[in-house]
Amino acid sequence: MTVGIIGLGLIGGSMALDLKRRGFAATVLGVENDPVHSAAAEKMELVDRVVPMDECLRLSDIVVVAVPVGTAVRMVPQILDSFGSEGASGKVVIDTCSTKGRICRQVKYHPLRGRYVATHPMAGTEYSGPWAAMTGLFDGRACIFADAEESDPQALALIERMYDTLNMRPIYMNSDNHDVHTAYVSHISHVTSFALALTVLDKERDEKHIFDLASGGFSSTVRLAKSNADMWVPILTQNRDNVLQVIDTYIDKMNQFRKAIADGDEDRIRALIGEANRIKKILR
Repeated sequence: MTVGIIGLGLIGGSMALDLKRRGFAATVLGVENDPVHSAAAEKMELVDRVVPMDECLRLSDIVVVAVPVGTAVRMVPQILDSFGSEGASGKVVIDTCSTKGRICRQVKYHPLRGRYVATHPMAGTEYSGPWAAMTGLFDGRACIFADAEESDPQALALIERMYDTLNMRPIYMNSDNHDVHTAYVSHISHVTSFALALTVLDKERDEKHIFDLASGGFSSTVRLAKSNADMWVPILTQNRDNVLQVIDTYIDKMNQFRKAIADGDEDRIRALIGEANRIKKILR
């Protein structure tokens, strides 16, 4: 099995490490446009070798598109085109993007739609680039398979086996439903973290104060503000309607807290916190 990974950042690089070390892939090829990242990936031996795109597509049995979703939307149809009318003897392309609706619509009527498997491994950190790659990143996490019924059974089974090698739990859902759910459990977390960072930076202009006074709670809440803009701008714009709905709901909850605090209504504040505490039954 030869796996080609386009984009050797946190997700692509971490996937490359474990697919090789755990015996799923005999060879892992990488494609990376950034020359600094490319050199780092080779020096760190994230992949067996970094190759041009056309060579990766020609030699790989599985092509993993691990680039920002704005690029992936254009790239996946082009990769399917490169497979040719016969599907290049069973080649499969997947993506790892955080939004699925637009990319699935983009390839819905492609003659080789069955050779594409839409996936979203729900794992990551606030860091980016090949230096962020690590083994075990995906262990125990969920992997979303979107619109799985539109993929060829053989292609789907192969990618299910690949993610099983990464110790991920499969979850199957409609691509549009996926985008709604990720807006609530992932995208809003990043927006609020960005907003909190901006709020603190606006108020605390002395950076030393932020460093000295930042507690564990603040650090854990704001850590996502370190995330890469090149990744998050297309996610938030492509999932705009869902993200806006979540932001509106979030603002409503903030206003409830604001009113209770402004009124000195301790009972209402306690009730809001108590209601929020129900999350402990879900997240332990």
